[in-house]
Amino acid sequence: MESKMGELPLDINIQEPRWDQSTFLGRARHFFTVTDPRNLLLSGAQLEASRNIVQNYRAGVVTPGITEDQLWRAKYVYDSAFHPDTGEKVVLIGRMSAQGSKDEGHCRRGRSECLCSLRKTPTVVFWQWVNQSFNAIVNYSNRSGDTPITVRQLGTAYVSATTGAVATALGLKSLTKHLPPLVGRFVPFAAVAAANCINIPLMRQRELQVGIPVADEAGQRLGYSVTAAKQGIFQVVISRICMAIPAMAIPPLIMDTLEKKDFLKRRPWLGAPLQVGLVGFCLVFATPLCCALFPQKSSIHMSKLEPELRAQIHEQNPSVEVVYYNKGL
Repeated sequence: MESKMGELPLDINIQEPRWDQSTFLGRARHFFTVTDPRNLLLSGAQLEASRNIVQNYRAGVVTPGITEDQLWRAKYVYDSAFHPDTGEKVVLIGRMSAQGSKDEGHCRRGRSECLCSLRKTPTVVFWQWVNQSFNAIVNYSNRSGDTPITVRQLGTAYVSATTGAVATALGLKSLTKHLPPLVGRFVPFAAVAAANCINIPLMRQRELQVGIPVADEAGQRLGYSVTAAKQGIFQVVISRICMAIPAMAIPPLIMDTLEKKDFLKRRPWLGAPLQVGLVGFCLVFATPLCCALFPQKSSIHMSKLEPELRAQIHEQNPSVEVVYYNKGL
């Protein structure tokens, strides 16, 4: 279908990101746009308008008067709020653009729990449960594939993920009683890392059971692979752990130094807002940069796929050597 005079051409590939995803810089620019916290301020009407622009363009209909920059803006608004496989709108707190504010709250709680032994276990359990519930929502919302999940399966995944992650975090937290204060400041990071290793696979256990869609370079779906699911989930776990490093490692070092200085001793009320500012600053950069560690559209060589799937793909298209999949976030 040809575009009218003065309208955008229909050959702009908005199926893919605007920047080269084979380079880290290209992926970083992509995720800085997708995870922009300002996307959370958009109204439902603005999100629907962006979805209509994107879906119409993909169907060969150009919105009158729209520019290329506006088309790309609509694409990224759409990407920030809608699941790439199911097309469903992701709940607000499950979007990656909300990840920074959620993690910031966790970092503040983690530090206070490590420095204050007066917190009772029920209080710690409650806040860990809240945090791991947020994690579960984020992990489910950013899963790979479009395989239906029953309420029972989702409930089982949620209970197992939050229970396992909370128990692990509490176990590591108990170590603070036997560690120097500076070392104790890093226990929340170890707890977050361990919790991610549990929460993400359990919330995405359906992918490990039935696999995720794999496709050829043109996007033609070829089947479902558990091997690809394992690789994708591993990449997401690494990204999430790395995401927590700046916010949970840099501020403790800075605060440990500043709290020994007279300036902060005379102004103790500055401690909390200063730490919040440091954590927020770290997360603004850590979230997109760590999402960019691996391509969103990851690949896996045919030789690593399950024998049955490999045979099925070879029968359909013998020339395929590499397949692609959405790793999730």
